[in-house]
Amino acid sequence: MFKKFSLEEVSSQNQVKTSVQRRIRQSIQDEYPGLETVMDDLLPKKSPLIVVKWFPKPSYPSCCQQCALFFCIRDGPYMPTLRLLHQYPNIMKRFQVDRGAIKFVFSGANIMCPGLTSPGGVLDEEVGAERPVAIYAEGKQHALAIGFTKMSAKDIKSINKGIGVDNMHYLNDGLWKMERLD
Repeated sequence: MFKKFSLEEVSSQNQVKTSVQRRIRQSIQDEYPGLETVMDDLLPKKSPLIVVKWFPKPSYPSCCQQCALFFCIRDGPYMPTLRLLHQYPNIMKRFQVDRGAIKFVFSGANIMCPGLTSPGGVLDEEVGAERPVAIYAEGKQHALAIGFTKMSAKDIKSINKGIGVDNMHYLNDGLWKMERLD
C-alpha cells in the first residue's frame, strides 16, 4: 500500500474541525481500547489534528504535531503506524508468520495462509474477517507489518490456501521512512 509513498504524492494536508477530531479520537478508542490511558498524550484535545490525503490512492494518514500516527484506507478503520505499534505493542491482535515469509513481507507481499498456519506461524483464533492485525515474525520481538484480514482466523486455519492478510504497511516502506510531514 505505502511501498512508494513520498511527500511529493501528498495532495492535501488539512487541519480538521474539533467535531471531526472528536469522531476520529472516538473511533480509535473504540478500535484500540489499550490506548485509552495514553490517548491524551497521542492526540491531545487542544492540539491540532492534521489529516493528510495521499494522491492517487484514497488513503489518509492522520497526523498530530507533524508525525504520522494512524492511517485508514477509504472508510476503513484507523490503523496505527508501525512506529506507534512498536511503542504500544499490545494494542492490536497479532498474527505470526514463519521465518520463510519474512523476506516476502518486507517486499510488500500479502501474507498467505500457509505462512500463518505452518509450525512457525501463530493465529489469534478470535480475529474475524476484515479486521486490522499486527504481523510479527517467528523469533522477532517487534511487528514487521500491519495488515487487514481477508478471512477469519478460523477460515485461514481450515482453508489454508490463498491470501490471509492484506499487507497495508510494513517496515521500510514509504510511510515508515516518512518521519515528519514538514
